[in-house]
Amino acid sequence: MTSYCRTVLDRAGVGYAVTDSRGNLLWCNRALGAVLGVPVEQAYGRSLPALLPGVPEVPAPVREVLVPGPKWLEVRCSRLGDDLMYEVVDVSAWRDRELTVTQEADALRRAQALGRMGTWEWSIREDRVTWSDTLLEMFGFAAGTAFDFEMYSRLVHPDDLPMIEETLDAALKTGSVFTYTHRMLRPDGKERVFECFGEVVVGDDGTPLRALGTAHDVTQSSRVHDELVRMAEQDPLTGLPNRRALTRALEQELANNGSGALLVLDLDNFKDVNDLRGHAVGDRVMRMLASALQSRLGDRLIARLGGDEFAVVLPGASPKDASEVADGLRDAVAGFPLAGIGTPARITVSTGLAEFGPGDSWELVLANADLALYASKAAGRDRVTVYEPNHYADTVKRVSVLDRLRAALVGGGLALYGMPMVELATGRTLGHELLLRLEDGQEPYLGPADFLPVAERSNLILEVDRWVLTTAIDALVAQPDPELRFNVNVSGRTLEDPDFGNFVLDKLGSAGVAPGRLGLEITETAAVTNLDAAVTLATQLRSFGCRITLDDFGSGFGSFVHLKHLPITGIKIDGEFVKGIETNDADAVLVSGIVQIANGLGLSSVAEWVERPSQVDALRKLGVRVGQGFHLGRPVPLRDVVSAERMPPNGALSSQVVGAEDGARS
Repeated sequence: MTSYCRTVLDRAGVGYAVTDSRGNLLWCNRALGAVLGVPVEQAYGRSLPALLPGVPEVPAPVREVLVPGPKWLEVRCSRLGDDLMYEVVDVSAWRDRELTVTQEADALRRAQALGRMGTWEWSIREDRVTWSDTLLEMFGFAAGTAFDFEMYSRLVHPDDLPMIEETLDAALKTGSVFTYTHRMLRPDGKERVFECFGEVVVGDDGTPLRALGTAHDVTQSSRVHDELVRMAEQDPLTGLPNRRALTRALEQELANNGSGALLVLDLDNFKDVNDLRGHAVGDRVMRMLASALQSRLGDRLIARLGGDEFAVVLPGASPKDASEVADGLRDAVAGFPLAGIGTPARITVSTGLAEFGPGDSWELVLANADLALYASKAAGRDRVTVYEPNHYADTVKRVSVLDRLRAALVGGGLALYGMPMVELATGRTLGHELLLRLEDGQEPYLGPADFLPVAERSNLILEVDRWVLTTAIDALVAQPDPELRFNVNVSGRTLEDPDFGNFVLDKLGSAGVAPGRLGLEITETAAVTNLDAAVTLATQLRSFGCRITLDDFGSGFGSFVHLKHLPITGIKIDGEFVKGIETNDADAVLVSGIVQIANGLGLSSVAEWVERPSQVDALRKLGVRVGQGFHLGRPVPLRDVVSAERMPPNGALSSQVVGAEDGARS
């Protein structure tokens, strides 16, 4: 019976797979292997999220995923004991039919309104094609122009002509209806896309007599579709492949037993360009550098991972060959002409190099290259470092942290703590910042500073941020007091998620929570690195009433410049300016200036790291209304925040200094 079931699953048109909790394939059927483009035997042990970017890494209802091809897939993930089971259905044909129906309805509306329809008829015995005047005009010719099939064929894109001929030949043999879509280069040099529908008319003896059909211009919808596919795997600033494209290419190389090397490059101190010259100049320099790197590499894959990081896949390259390529890229960046751009005279790049081969995973290879990159940074930057075996202990720790975090996300090992934001004049709690903790009962204990940076180097941070937001909204539902307000932190990776804004608004709407009770905190560094994404998300959420706070304000050179671009509602003054506020005149001057500017722009301001009573007095004299820190209140479990009555003034006084753990972002 087991053999019979396995045979049925192997012949099914629906893809099925079973992975372990980390997403590594334990089994899949042939239909899924065809979707992945990897032989079933070689797929085992590979990472399904890498081979099929966008699939959920935890149990989730049906999710639509767009993959190269292009194909639309419906993916469902459910738990199977300690493992995960995936069901993958290719719905491309259904979506194509849906698009066809939409386009047909649009053509009909236009025909009814304008009385214009491009039609053609082919008299098969005479081998003569008659085109309607409307269709000739659509092709770029005057009405009545003599236009035969040979002329038509010369204008059709050469890659599409064989498909048209095969479709017509098949229709003549079967007498069936047919459809095809093709590109055409009109006489004016413009490329258009036409969708054609037709049918074959046969005689009593079944001999084809003529074929007739319609055609309409679908260029715009085709471009929209192509743009969606492009956006899925292309960096919008540089036009290079993005992280998703890189991980897919690397995992496919590994699945086919390939070997080679991976380079991870990080532009040294590129943030200074943005801070000193502005983001328009920074974006221009980034595009120019990306183009220079791509030109040096030729056909080899280079991707922008985000911010100022790039990665290069070098199939078949030895460490020596890869080092030579990396040195060439380093020289190209160092020698890039910047004099006329008004930026620092020289930009350098640090590089990490890691070998890969059969049996490796893309996560391990990328982690190894990252560790080598960190070594380059620590050794003084502007150099290439090859990953060495003595880094293995660090790699094991990194992967172990991801395993623990992934298990905690599924098994309830994550917890939120609320740290009060207090009105300094009265001691009244105005809201809470929610901080993330890992409480999985395992040793060693990992604080936020241990696991969050690791999570932010992988796609898992996207799931973590959504868990934090969902948990926060659930708590607001449980305690409907309008004075209970939460701030949640958003990672730089989540800023790049185009669906996150809609996710937030959908959660608030379905829960019936007033948007003003929820605030999002974005660190200044993350906002600067992903400025366009930060502006888009902040604009969308603020327009619906959510609060948007710029965290760690003052940590960058161009802090005040950012206030012009970001549609925020408040700032949090970096704790470095606050910890010595009562003794350091320079800190006092800076904080006073920040508060005055914030007030002038109608922004709220909160001082972090308030640890002593003397700081409260100094901050109040400088005009700071709200503070946060151990003197004003320690973080407490979210359940206690929700269940307790509103906190009384100075409800948790302490003279202890805030530690890295409690100062970390959730």
